[in-house]
Amino acid sequence: MTAPAVPTGAAELERGRRLFAAESRFVAAADRPAALPPERLPEVAFVGRSNVGKSSLLNALTGRKALARVSRTPGRTRAINFFAVGDRLMLVDLPGYGYAAVSQAEARRWGQTVSFYLGRRGALKRALLLVDARHGLKDGDRLALDLLAHHAVSVMAVLTKADKVDAAECAAQTAAVGAALVRHPSAFPLVVTTSAETGDGIPALRALLAALAS
Repeated sequence: MTAPAVPTGAAELERGRRLFAAESRFVAAADRPAALPPERLPEVAFVGRSNVGKSSLLNALTGRKALARVSRTPGRTRAINFFAVGDRLMLVDLPGYGYAAVSQAEARRWGQTVSFYLGRRGALKRALLLVDARHGLKDGDRLALDLLAHHAVSVMAVLTKADKVDAAECAAQTAAVGAALVRHPSAFPLVVTTSAETGDGIPALRALLAALAS
């Protein structure tokens, strides 16, 4: 099967631009299943390590510098945060993994809430696994892929912080992540390389998300 291509066509990119030109706003933060907001828009979940740049990517996509809080302290996201893009798409920021700055009981509660969300959320159309271009896939990322596969969630990968590595290293990491995705039955075998700092890859990712919007 031929892997899908990163969008480059003018019409696709324009659809993405128009979607994210709409107002983006914070909707809710859920730290337990009962606090999850009603399902009213297609949802895309952002999954990744605590320092992978989820908040920075959300802000770059929406063109809002402070829509999602960017912290110098990894692991500050302690709930599932929901952000609406106009009235067409919901971006869902899941708590990051990879840091033990919380109690085991709290980490277990987060895990239960995230697992409930992934397994029960009918509005969830795709997960984006964010991978730091400087480090590639870590054990936590592989566990996240397994969890997404367990819940049959379609997942594609987004390489972040591409401006921090040279072109050869970026290409090597993209190929390695793509190879890992191919082994997962629920994966959408596409890796988008991005930089929230320079804006590289942001129009293409907007176009891909626009295809999932209502």
